[in-house]
Amino acid sequence: MAQFELILPKMGESVAEATITNWLKNEGDTIDAEESVVEVATDKVDSEVPSPVSGTIVKILAQVNDVAAVGAPIAIIETEATGDAPVPPVETAAPAPQAAAQEIETSIAAAAATVAPAASNAPIAKNSNGRFYSPLVRSMAKEEGISQAELDAIAGSGKDGRVTKTDLLAYIEGGRAQSAPATAAAPATAAPAPAAPTPAAPAASSAPSITPTPGAEIIEMDRMRKLIADHMVNSVHTSPHVTSFVEADMTRVVQWRNKVKNAFQQKHGEKITFTPIIMEAIVKAIQDFPMINVSVDGTKIIKHAHINVGMAAALPSGNLIVPVVKNANQLSLLGLTKSVNDLANRARNNALKPDEISGGTYTLTNVGTFGNVLGTPIINQPQVAIMAAGAIVKKPAVIETPEGDLIGIRHKMFLSHSYDHRVVDGALGGMFVKRVAEYLEAWDLNREI
Repeated sequence: MAQFELILPKMGESVAEATITNWLKNEGDTIDAEESVVEVATDKVDSEVPSPVSGTIVKILAQVNDVAAVGAPIAIIETEATGDAPVPPVETAAPAPQAAAQEIETSIAAAAATVAPAASNAPIAKNSNGRFYSPLVRSMAKEEGISQAELDAIAGSGKDGRVTKTDLLAYIEGGRAQSAPATAAAPATAAPAPAAPTPAAPAASSAPSITPTPGAEIIEMDRMRKLIADHMVNSVHTSPHVTSFVEADMTRVVQWRNKVKNAFQQKHGEKITFTPIIMEAIVKAIQDFPMINVSVDGTKIIKHAHINVGMAAALPSGNLIVPVVKNANQLSLLGLTKSVNDLANRARNNALKPDEISGGTYTLTNVGTFGNVLGTPIINQPQVAIMAAGAIVKKPAVIETPEGDLIGIRHKMFLSHSYDHRVVDGALGGMFVKRVAEYLEAWDLNREI
């Protein structure tokens, strides 16, 4: 017999921890390799963690509602020892998840003290005011000189009111930024600096309280809705939004799709919708204007090498999720169609993997699905642009011909392009959406499937 530590795996970009939501197996249960044993939730998605080995669960180290750090052991599995692939034994003094988190906190705090010696030295408690603070949140608070009392006063959007990284960033950007310089400069001033005013709370938590009228129904936001709300508010606080609009003539696209959709499904086993067609035009336009495919890191612009297009998808619960088509510039129209259909189906069935909703560099949302002709979408951070495609409707339009102008019925669609005015000016943002429309309007009616 040998013992194997089940480690909480990496759950996607920038995810440092996860909450244990449900154990699918109990202590004493036998499991097979690749069998799911526990359900976890992160700030991005819910997921199941499989066991890489077969054996028996002898000890569960992280209980339901515990927050475990990525890389920390969450269970011990007893396996049959084999000569082919020895299983690393569990140390007799294996640290619990709390101890692992403490080690991470100590390392981060030491690094922060070297980089920012001006930060407050007051310790931040792991548990205070009835809620848990992750190592990342505590290290960020320490670097920004945020006191324990100040941290306790921040409204949290996480489970049980837990303060997340996004909550803290929104708090700093929403008012802390004005008082932080004075706080940091105080130790170098000969005379004591006047007390700084209490920082303003984030806009989302500063709304006036509402007294429900008789008969009103009170609906508590679920965890995903809280995260979406926080993500949207943070995006508006981060990026100055500008939206440009173009009306695209989709007649050629509509005619081509009507002509080939049955043969396309028979040949490839896939339904072709307008989404992959629009996505292909976006990818081509990004290749023409690569500065749309960037992110902002302080005063640095990160120009992405890959084109990963997110597609906003509505869930049966009414919530929203954005699965990502990775390396979309390397896919044919058939490849885009398969990826779009697969991600949309698994999004509706809550079967997406964490890495399938991360890494996006640009996002497309189809408001036309709900009959809307246009919309003003909010940027999906840390991207700098997003496009909304409206409903395709028939309209009378002027048609220019060599013999003169005519009035005809055309299929029209509005494209709304929201972009971050910190790095995308009106010329670039406007030319980009116009180029997308041009690719759609020039669609080849004889294109092979």
